[in-house]
Amino acid sequence: MPAEQQLMDPLSTEHLQADLKGRSVRGGALTVASQGAQFAIQTISTVVLARLLTPVDFGLVAMVTAVTGLASAFGDFGLSEATIQRKEINHSQVNALFWINVAIGLGLTLITGALGPVLAWIYREPRLKDITFLLSLTFLIGGLRVQPYALLKRQMRFTSLALRDIASYALAVIVAFAMAWRGVGYWALVALPLTLNSSSMVLSWLMVHWRPGLPRRDASVGSMIAFGGTVSISYLVTNLNRSADGALIGWFWGAGPLGFYSRAYNLLMLPVRQLSAPAGNVAVPALSRIQGDPERFARYYLRAISLIMWICAPLFGFLFVAASPVISLVLGRKWGEAAPVFQILAISALGQLFLEMSIWMLVSRGLSGQLLKLLLIISPILVGSFVIGLPFGIKGVALSGSLAQIAILPWMLHFTFRGTNLTLSRLGQAIVYPLSLGFTGILFAELALHIIAPQHIESQLLVAALGFAAAYSFSALIPRVREEVMSFKDLLGAFGLSRQAI
Repeated sequence: MPAEQQLMDPLSTEHLQADLKGRSVRGGALTVASQGAQFAIQTISTVVLARLLTPVDFGLVAMVTAVTGLASAFGDFGLSEATIQRKEINHSQVNALFWINVAIGLGLTLITGALGPVLAWIYREPRLKDITFLLSLTFLIGGLRVQPYALLKRQMRFTSLALRDIASYALAVIVAFAMAWRGVGYWALVALPLTLNSSSMVLSWLMVHWRPGLPRRDASVGSMIAFGGTVSISYLVTNLNRSADGALIGWFWGAGPLGFYSRAYNLLMLPVRQLSAPAGNVAVPALSRIQGDPERFARYYLRAISLIMWICAPLFGFLFVAASPVISLVLGRKWGEAAPVFQILAISALGQLFLEMSIWMLVSRGLSGQLLKLLLIISPILVGSFVIGLPFGIKGVALSGSLAQIAILPWMLHFTFRGTNLTLSRLGQAIVYPLSLGFTGILFAELALHIIAPQHIESQLLVAALGFAAAYSFSALIPRVREEVMSFKDLLGAFGLSRQAI
């Protein structure tokens, strides 16, 4: 196929092989920039909405999303990953997957909408009926969006994806602000995901060079449905882990405590998602293209892990030390009860990232069965830990869940590395310096706060930041640290490189 035709063909990936490293790095930079913009928008949204709305408003919506989050695993039935991961795919197959996604989205909308009265009865909260009905529409909208989104990722069109995501988030936040300002309460939180999903769906269709035809029965998609179905069940189990704590707190303690817990959790997950999403968006299609070269696959993974750890170790260390002033500054003083929960959850932030990376690593290798097995093993452990902590309040749930996440991490990584050239030893060598410096930064920051004892929020944040800055400044005296940090300059060179191995 001529190069020009490959570029116009939304299903072809042959032209990506010529500059996979450069495309991955450029895509990673674009995705990071996009995530940075989204992070800024979401942070502003969190700050403003936390001041315009009450903990009960957030708790009411969290009661519904704790349940709808489970169903969202079936929103695309894993068929976006099937489209991205498959080496070759044709129009008939994508067309069949599109109509399957639409049917699943419609079915989930009907089922979830019908659950509204049930949730209202379980939580003893009649307002949940209408909230559930409206939020159920996101499944139908998502079903319409799955395949154009998957094709954009398959083609590694990161500029289009970045523009789409930023525009969608900006519009959704503006709508939510306007509604909250007019005093409609929790309906502003309902409007946000509806606007976000709708605008993202429309922009995806405007950007992709593919249109569906009428549904046909002759497409060979059985293996893709089997793969996607297994991935979808895996995501269901993942969402169960993420939703179980909120569902249990809402049932046992009510909307108010759940509001504090959900704000602390969502605030921490903001940077987690901003870090894991770029890695996943770039790594899944890139690793899918090189899954047949084990050593190349391992080097790519370790390089990505090392870079991510250098970014997130100081970030989450700082959030752990400065939890109280961060909550006061971002959410306001009325959210003080969320601060200890936020600090406890920060302990497990790295575990959350490693779980995300295990998922996209197994998906890129086409090992949906192994992914499901992994999640089925760890899910009862995590949910059980939430149950153990439930009688001790929201802090008990956060602590027991965090400790469980850390305890299972070594086994989870060992399981994920089976059949690859990766080992725990190689991973340890790749992340030992960033993790060590992260812990050193925590020590320096805690000592600085103890000695100086600043009283104002801004001063506390500044002292904690200076503690981390001092720790990382001293680390520059270690030759191995300097070499590792300077080696990331090579990644910048990939913007102009082509036809080089990863």
